[in-house]
This record gives sequence, structure tokens and C-alpha cells, in this order.
Amino acid sequence: MSDTIFALATPPGRGAIAVLRLSGPATETALTALGAGGLAPRLASVRSLRHDGRLIDEALLLRFIAPRSYTGEDSAELHLHGGRAVVEAASTALIALGLRPADPGEFTRRAFQNGRMDLAQAEAVADLIDAETEAQKSQALGQLDGALSAAYAGFRRDLLKALSLVEAEIDFPDEEVPDNLARTAGPVLDALATDLRAALADSDRGRRVREGYRIVLIGETNAGKSSLFNALVAREAAIVTPIAGTTRDVLDADIMIGGYAVTLSDTAGLRDSDEPVEAEGIRRARVRAEGADLRLWVRSPSTEGDTDPAFGFIRSSDLQVLNKSDLGAVASAPDLEALSVSTMTGQGLSELHDWIAARLARDLSGADFPTVTRERHRRRLAEALAGVEAGRRALDLAPEMAGDDLRRAADALARVTGAIGVEDILGEVFSSFCIGK
Repeated sequence: MSDTIFALATPPGRGAIAVLRLSGPATETALTALGAGGLAPRLASVRSLRHDGRLIDEALLLRFIAPRSYTGEDSAELHLHGGRAVVEAASTALIALGLRPADPGEFTRRAFQNGRMDLAQAEAVADLIDAETEAQKSQALGQLDGALSAAYAGFRRDLLKALSLVEAEIDFPDEEVPDNLARTAGPVLDALATDLRAALADSDRGRRVREGYRIVLIGETNAGKSSLFNALVAREAAIVTPIAGTTRDVLDADIMIGGYAVTLSDTAGLRDSDEPVEAEGIRRARVRAEGADLRLWVRSPSTEGDTDPAFGFIRSSDLQVLNKSDLGAVASAPDLEALSVSTMTGQGLSELHDWIAARLARDLSGADFPTVTRERHRRRLAEALAGVEAGRRALDLAPEMAGDDLRRAADALARVTGAIGVEDILGEVFSSFCIGK
């Protein structure tokens, strides 16, 4: 990290202000060359920036001295007028002075490598930038504040406590240590395994908040799925005709309900079809229904209970939406909650919206901070649980083998926050960042 980097920290394009961030050992040299040397740290100053005798801009500048900066390095921000020509001129000058454009996520990567944050907190920065709902923002802020890191640190403390008991019996067999010391780690490992299983069981909650809760409309042809889809997204997103099989592909829309991000999917009507395009649409509908967090089984007066092709995909926690209620009664399948609606008259739509909002609150809210917000975390938790369970089984047979299993589990937990073995996962974490972060 001997080079000095820069990047645009505001969205590209025309705007009132554009912010260029600088970080690295040559920050002060670059500022001096632009005519803005000797700035007081953490104090906004206005300077005329020049290069090769030409005025670049009258800019507001902020200077930060290592280690009291975002990256832990000497850094600065150039608050420029937001015209593209101004930003281009400033960038050209910085390159001429030996600075290079930053890679995606490089500022936050340097902050991690300089000890300004751990890996889980670095991921939270990206999530906070991408947050579009209050729930996403709150989850990202909690992770940035260290809630997720604290949870994993607690898991790891318990694991190391158990490991120390095992290691003591192995490494000091001739010392005055209690008999069967390693076996006293059993209750600690049992409690830890319970906690890890609970965290894994809750793993979908953090993912659903971050990526969006997946709701799929499913049902036979002409049940009114596309009309309901348009009503829920509040726009004419799907083509609606009386012709059966109009919807041929999965149509997605990202909406917000009750403060949570939702991906709503309209799908092709389920029926037997020899027509290749429709058959592919039906296949995709089945796949999307299988992976949904919630299925809305859209039914109409012509639907006949369990003869509906969608019946086999429905789970007890799903909802029957009895559509076209203005045309007559819709038979309800037993043992499954149902709501009657009419997209023609609007009857029941507000109740459906409220039902979905209540389901989201039930599935996504919780008293405890989610210990999994990304697939990477879930994989590491699963590895840790496997190591703890293997170590617990080995305790009564060969404590030295238990030590190997528990060390593997500790390594898996440490990789979430980046305490060890980080080089192989840095690319995965930072590849999704925007350039200026």
C-alpha cells in the first residue's frame, strides 16, 4: 500500500458537487502540487486548485492525518463543482502527479488492512451504501457498529475455552492437572453447538432483509396472477389479456412493503403444454416457486381445489388468494389461510397488503441481531458447527483429535471477521464495492 489512490466518492454525472477522495503517503505532496498544501487537519478550507498553470476549480478541501482517517492513511477530500469537465481535469492532474485510480472497494480494504474495521464491518459499509429500506439500513448500521462481530467473538471465546481444556490435557500430561480435564469441555461444546444451530436456523432472516423477501404468485392460467401483480406493484408492469397463457416468463418487480424490500414475481400459469416457449415458462415458474420465501396461490371461481397444478407447490405457511371474487365464490382449499380479493373492484387488496406486511414483520424482525447476513457467513457457521460436533464426538475417544476439530472450527469463525486467513477471501468481499469506497 505504498501507492496513493483516488476515486470519485459521489455518483458520476452532472451534479452540484463531486467529491474526489485521496488516500496514501503522497496525499500531502499532491495537495501541495495543486496549490493546497499545509491544510489544517479536519478543517474545511477553500483553495484554488491549479495544475500546469491552469485553474482546475475553486474547491472545498478536507485533510485527514493518519491514523485518524477512514483508511488509516493520510487522506483528503476534494469537494469540487459537479461538472464533468471539472472532475476530468482534477483526475487528469492527480494521475499526472503519480496517483492512480482506486480499485473497487480499495478504500475500505485499506481501512480493514490498517485495523480501522474488521471484515464484517467492511461488508456492512457496502450494505449501507446499497440500503434502500429502513430494515436494510438498520441491519447494516448494526453490523457496522460491531453487532455481528461481537456475536462471532462470543462464539469463538466459548470455543477457545473448550479448546484450552483439551490442549491442557494434551500438552501437559505430566503436570498436576485434573484427570479427564478435556472431557470437562463437553458442556461448553454442547452449549456452543446449540447456539450455532440456532444461528444457522435463523440464517435466512439476515439474507432476506439484505437481498429482499421473495414472494411468488403461482396458479393455473387465467387465475388473474398478472392483474394481481399489477395491483401490488401499483403500475401496469405485466401484460393482461383474456387469452390463457399470456405470461410466458417470470416477471420480477422490486417493491417495499412495511419497510422491507420485496421481490415480487409473476409467473406463467401452470398447465400441461406442448408449446415449447410456454413449457419453458412453466418450468421457470416451478423453479421460482420452489425457491420462494412465500407463495401466493392465486385462485379463481373456475379453480377446483387440489386439481389445480399449483397445489403440489403450496406449503402450510403460504396464502390462498381467492381472486375474481366479484364474479362469484371461490372454493377454498382446507387447512390453508385464504383472503378474497378482486382486482377489478379493489375489494380485499388493502387487507392483502396488510397481511403481507404482517408476514414480513414476523419473518424478518427479531429481538436479536442476525448472525448471518451473507452466504459467506452461513458457510463459515456451518463449517464451525461441523468442527464443534466432530470435536464433541472425539472427546471421549481421543482428545488430541478433538483439538484438531476445534481448531478448524475456530478458524472458520475467525474468517468471518477476518481475524486470520483473510487473503483468500478479500477479493470475494470487496469485489462488489463501488470505486469510491
